[in-house]
Amino acid sequence: MTEIDIRQDGRAGRITLNRPDVLNALSWEMCLAIEAALDGWAEAPGIDLVLIEGAPGRAFCAGGDILEMHKAGTEGRYEYGQRFWRDEYRMNAKMFRFPKPVVSFLHGFTMGGGVGVGCHASHRIVNESSRIAMPECAIGLVPDVGGSLILARAPGRLGEYLGTTGMRMGPGDAIHAGFADLYVPECWDDLKARLCESGDVGLADAAGVTPPEAPLATMAQEIDALFGGETLGDIARACAASESEVAQGAMKALRANSPLSMACTVEMLHRLGDDPTIDQALLLEYRFTHRALEHADFVEGIRAQIVDKDRTPRWRHAGPDQVPPIDVSAMLRPLPKDTPLPEVTP
Repeated sequence: MTEIDIRQDGRAGRITLNRPDVLNALSWEMCLAIEAALDGWAEAPGIDLVLIEGAPGRAFCAGGDILEMHKAGTEGRYEYGQRFWRDEYRMNAKMFRFPKPVVSFLHGFTMGGGVGVGCHASHRIVNESSRIAMPECAIGLVPDVGGSLILARAPGRLGEYLGTTGMRMGPGDAIHAGFADLYVPECWDDLKARLCESGDVGLADAAGVTPPEAPLATMAQEIDALFGGETLGDIARACAASESEVAQGAMKALRANSPLSMACTVEMLHRLGDDPTIDQALLLEYRFTHRALEHADFVEGIRAQIVDKDRTPRWRHAGPDQVPPIDVSAMLRPLPKDTPLPEVTP
């Protein structure tokens, strides 16, 4: 089996991400293979549903394979990332709009690019090991792959909280925030086999049980108060002024992550509103990612977290309250008219 195994299994189209040694990180080739499979299965009479899983290990998919991004950025090959994100976002949109049920089994870590593969499914299953997050601000990016859509639709100001801090959600929180649908504990092998044999997605619905409690739900009132500001600076000042555990935990993340990325994340979610479309989310994300290798903290974030692993990134701005509005506007302004955009609108 190669880095991704795509095949028909009974009445299901089955996709297995198979890079457990790198937490099933998503490569460019894997994105294209998933898209091709979706195109082939959309109208195939023998396929009643799609099943997506990660090879056994610590993760469904812990993100994108970004080392090549760092190399391209340091060499000034900015078009590399631009082409990759166009292809990835096109796949994300097709996953979101797929005309048949899609069942994703989100064990272990599901982060970044993994959210784009697994969290746009119609039936998103988690268990006790599941840890879901959008931690892009820690490496100088913004929540993308359509993740901004889910964050914008999250209750209250939870999207701003999750998007800027990158907090990891357990199964209860993931369902509460809108990143998952069903809690099915322990071994999934029998359910997967029955889904493939029957093609009946109702089996997934029937397998769900009451999920664990969602700590984020109990924190909702405080999160709404702390993260209700118009800008990242407003949020940072509110957190700094509070001595609560929630505020201090958030402040630790706000001091560590890329100020520019967090400021743009807040602005993106405010622009998207409560009920954006997948097109609106992906195209707004692309305004940032198109510029990310050249103008954002992305290359430096990868260096600090992945390449050198010194965990001491030198961000472009001194802190979360030090990002001028003009810098946010520069990252999120419309791209020039001749810029190729992701083909996310059907």
